[in-house]
Amino acid sequence: MWKLRILAVSALLLVVSATSCRRKAADDSSLGRQTYNERCASCHGAEGLGSKALGAPAIAGLDSWYVGAQLGKFRRGVRGSHPEDAEGARMAAAARGLESNRESAAVAEHVAQLPPTPAPAVIEGDTSRGQRWWGRCAGCHGPGAGGNPVSRAPPLNGSDDWYLRKQLGKFRQGMRGTHPDDTSGAIMRSVALTLPDDQAMNDVVAYLATLR
Repeated sequence: MWKLRILAVSALLLVVSATSCRRKAADDSSLGRQTYNERCASCHGAEGLGSKALGAPAIAGLDSWYVGAQLGKFRRGVRGSHPEDAEGARMAAAARGLESNRESAAVAEHVAQLPPTPAPAVIEGDTSRGQRWWGRCAGCHGPGAGGNPVSRAPPLNGSDDWYLRKQLGKFRQGMRGTHPDDTSGAIMRSVALTLPDDQAMNDVVAYLATLR
């Protein structure tokens, strides 16, 4: 009889635990949606499709691990603290408005659930040359630019080309990747510095647009 009682109690605990997990997931989903709408949608849009005029990229569908990592960098001043990085400073201020790690994680999960809709390409470049330049990037981001969590390299194959071009410039100019705590950014900056000029940056970004 006591074995049956133990089994019954164990089953009840499993039900309670599962119910608690579902309730927490629902609460976090609601928190992520509400926080995103309050703090992020004014720049990135309700659907996460971004605004070129505001310098805010499309983020819909980005992996939650990457969104969470970048929010952490902005909150800690690892990213967005360069005096010439106006867009980064605006993003850092918004990220610091997140009141807890739970809020940050909930926003990252909400962003990951938004359906992506890539915008038309606007950067012109030689895609053949761009493909050759891409060889030095594929080791981290993958041949198809699908990203790699192990190397902390985000997917790029659905990103706005104007945003990628601007970020390459920021890496080369030292606006990104120079903070001592930004290890992954430092790696990206070292690769960006191997691109010899603006045309090379345009070419590799134009090639990336073909991978969507």
